[in-house]
Amino acid sequence: MKRRARITMTVRYIILTIASILVLFPILWMISTSLKDTPEVMSGGVNWIPKKLTFDAYKRIFTDYPFFSYYKSSILITFCTVSVGVLFAIFAGYGATRFQFKGKGAFLSFLLVTQMFPSIMTLIPFYKLLKILGLSNSYKGIILVYISHTIPFCSWMMKGYFESIPTSLDESAMIDGGKRLQILFQIVAPLALPGIASTAIYSFIQTWNEFMFASILLNSEKLKTLPVGIGQMNGFYRIQYNDMMAACFVASVPILIIYILLQRYFISSLVAGAVKE
Repeated sequence: MKRRARITMTVRYIILTIASILVLFPILWMISTSLKDTPEVMSGGVNWIPKKLTFDAYKRIFTDYPFFSYYKSSILITFCTVSVGVLFAIFAGYGATRFQFKGKGAFLSFLLVTQMFPSIMTLIPFYKLLKILGLSNSYKGIILVYISHTIPFCSWMMKGYFESIPTSLDESAMIDGGKRLQILFQIVAPLALPGIASTAIYSFIQTWNEFMFASILLNSEKLKTLPVGIGQMNGFYRIQYNDMMAACFVASVPILIIYILLQRYFISSLVAGAVKE
């Protein structure tokens, strides 16, 4: 039995090692390409270690491109979208688990139905609507679009986490004179921190990496986000692969930081609600 257990464990480690290599391969290649000079990148050779280590690509993305402007736009849009989207998702998830009202089933079904259609179907309606409201080519317009896309799924996520928290806590707090908002933010929300963190991470990644709506709804150069700016590095006559890889690496840093900071909440949320009491 011990020998069989060792063999099983060895096979598992081999599979996990292979999977990790497959996942890390594009990331390592991206970093390696960003540290090469242009002649080496265009030579077509496959060299993992640059012959001449250089950080010129990282310097050029801030000097030859309006990268600071792209970064500012992405941070502002993502922060507003995540803050508002997660707040509304908390209200929706809490209300769906604590209140009984007419049309509750239809409301929850509607949230799911909105996720069944491809996003491109809503592109033209959003474009026309923002034009009518005078919000086209503006931060407010693109933030409203992103919020409308993230709230439905985030609300379902929060609903699942709130369902794992006993309603007896709310009832006990109400007996002691607690108001609904006090109960939500002082008692229930702290217990649902893993779910809130997971919802925030999902909303952050979806907004930070979004390309289609930002490329169509934002025409001004100073409003464009990182995905759009990086896409514009693909020139008509040539492509600076080392510059693009450096920009991609710098753009991925906030996601890594957010994940590291919220990792313990994210991991604990994976098993949240696994045991019903």
